[in-house]
Amino acid sequence: MLHPQAQALLRLIEEKGVPPTHTLTPAQARAWYRERRTFTQPDPPAVGAVRDLEARGPAGPIPLRSYRPMGSAEGDVLPVLVYYHGGGWVIGDLDTHDVLCRQLCNQSGCAVIAVDYRMGPEHRFPAAVDDALATARWVRANAAALKVDATRMAVGGDSAGGNLAAVVALAAREAGDLPIAFQLLIYPATDQRRNAPSHTSNGQGYLLTRDSITYYHDHYIPDPAQDLDWRASPLLHENHAGLPPAFVLVAGYDPLHDEGVQYAQALSAAGSRAALVNFERQVHGFIVMGRVIDEANVAVQLCSAQLRQALA
Repeated sequence: MLHPQAQALLRLIEEKGVPPTHTLTPAQARAWYRERRTFTQPDPPAVGAVRDLEARGPAGPIPLRSYRPMGSAEGDVLPVLVYYHGGGWVIGDLDTHDVLCRQLCNQSGCAVIAVDYRMGPEHRFPAAVDDALATARWVRANAAALKVDATRMAVGGDSAGGNLAAVVALAAREAGDLPIAFQLLIYPATDQRRNAPSHTSNGQGYLLTRDSITYYHDHYIPDPAQDLDWRASPLLHENHAGLPPAFVLVAGYDPLHDEGVQYAQALSAAGSRAALVNFERQVHGFIVMGRVIDEANVAVQLCSAQLRQALA
């Protein structure tokens, strides 16, 4: 059964006449996403320090936001999570995921560096991948100045951001010069073919719809042949061995549910360590909705505990 709080949220969205994402322009969709966060997200918790930074990227500066946990000293060298926000590679930014990054930072004891990577349709695949990988490399190269421990660096993200985190881990293994210690994959998109059963069973009525997924996909990936590129579909990489330990979180009423399960299974089958947790009663995107969905806060606590343990 869908969680009653998720049911109530879906009813409210319908009553308020919130337009489906696929009916909006990218600019309108981005504005809606920023605006509605205040209704569903908790108040931003105070952290030890926040500052905006820039990384050198392949097409110019990449905006970043750095967080340090409450109680940490300025000179403490901390483990670090490089975090990629969700939003279908089209919407979302540093502000839409500010609360989640603050929560993860405080509860894990890690520094968090959030990445405002380039998005479609202005910058199509593989621009987001290039920025995601460039940022991870930049953090490693600047670890001393950032007061972070490059040997304890995790990558993570939700939805499209989970996709990017998985791709960065694969690319880092391929290159052999960017050690990643952990992957935090929150309902990740892993297969751009979009043919898993949950795309049908959960494709309508549960916040993220098949129509919106198609909208995001087409703004990000212009050529269907690119669906088969592992940088778009990490599930389709021929080798999932030798990857960093992963924590994969999925939601039962999410069109992407099966992709997350399949990715965790691919990692485990190849001998890479992967833990999978399914919030059976939840919808896609729930982890940032802690003001209205209690299980979101439990999910954040779980992710933070996994980070703390993996990077200890």
